[in-house]
Amino acid sequence: MDIITLKKLVCEANIELNAKGLVTYTWGNVSGIDRENKLVAIKPSGVPYKDLTPDKIPVLRLENAELVEGSFTPSCDTPIHLELYRAFPEIGGIAHSHSTYATAFAQAMKHIPCFGTTHADYFFGAIPVTRKLSSSEIDENYEANTGKVIAELWKDKESGILNIPAALVAQHGPFTWGISPEKAVESSVVLEETARMAILSMTINPEVFSIGKELLGKHFLRKHGNNAYYGQK
Repeated sequence: MDIITLKKLVCEANIELNAKGLVTYTWGNVSGIDRENKLVAIKPSGVPYKDLTPDKIPVLRLENAELVEGSFTPSCDTPIHLELYRAFPEIGGIAHSHSTYATAFAQAMKHIPCFGTTHADYFFGAIPVTRKLSSSEIDENYEANTGKVIAELWKDKESGILNIPAALVAQHGPFTWGISPEKAVESSVVLEETARMAILSMTINPEVFSIGKELLGKHFLRKHGNNAYYGQK
């Protein structure tokens, strides 16, 4: 992928995140990666979405965060994105927002249970929440350590990183990902809607319980995996 295409895709994904109502002011960012050339493009820090154009998207080297193109300062969350790209080669795009319902779960430090098939269509189980960062992790390399605590969630999980393309950073907010910047934004949109549904379900019935493994598997696997049969061939 050439740099122009990468910057265009990342710019469009950032604009879409804002258009879907998941961003207030500049509270969010989307990045994308060119795996072949090991380059990452990400939203510039503090630039309003209405002013965002592809030429303002900075591009960095994956291995050392060196700025290779652009005059704008990258998002201050860039080290989080880089940690995730380094840890998980499957990821092609990452999105971060402070969307209301998903952030409410993150601030409460609670995972989002899978209560029904709408959630199961996109996420193969509950959306996990990270542990709190220690004082030393906050004081030094805060953003990089945030990426590391997200990565920790998948150390012992049977499910792959793309099967649950989202995580809640404790007392912070949601991060989502996918095979492209566009898919990362789609994950953010679906995450917010499932978080809203979860809160409503718990309000209506405080004793609501998570979906069974059989129904979870049926709904997720009919849309994902080798034997998926949802949609057109």
